[in-house]
Amino acid sequence: MKYLGTLFAVCIAVSLISCGNGEEKKEEESMKIGTTPKKEVVEKTETVKASEIVDLTNKGVGPIKEISIPESIDQAMVTNGAEIFKLKCTACHKADKKFIGPAPTGITKRRTPEWIMNMILDPEGMVKNDPLAKQLLMEFNGSPMANQGLTEEEARALLEYFRTL
Repeated sequence: MKYLGTLFAVCIAVSLISCGNGEEKKEEESMKIGTTPKKEVVEKTETVKASEIVDLTNKGVGPIKEISIPESIDQAMVTNGAEIFKLKCTACHKADKKFIGPAPTGITKRRTPEWIMNMILDPEGMVKNDPLAKQLLMEFNGSPMANQGLTEEEARALLEYFRTL
């Protein structure tokens, strides 16, 4: 009887030792000479927001095909552009942070002057025909930019103001 109890205890001990989790076994196998441990590779795909894309080749779709911008800033035009921005744009745009639409700060470093002016003058045409404008529309929750009916002169003043932001 004593012998049977000892045999039973030994069987339970052996089964507990041999039933360890599979992790130890896998670790031991990977430590064998000539083998390398398997590593799981997870590819991380980062998507760049449309508002962060830099595209200084796209001129957009609209009335502005080519524009020459001088190096120096025209302060009278900046003042006019700031006033237009305040009156027509601040319902959806804040100068330095995302609001309903993107902030214009730094836009001249990411877009061509033609693209900016075409977006101001013909936002509907741009969203319909320009891939980047379409992406921006999606990024900003499908909120289309309102056409303010600005003239080319007013759009140019806004562009000059944006150059100072």
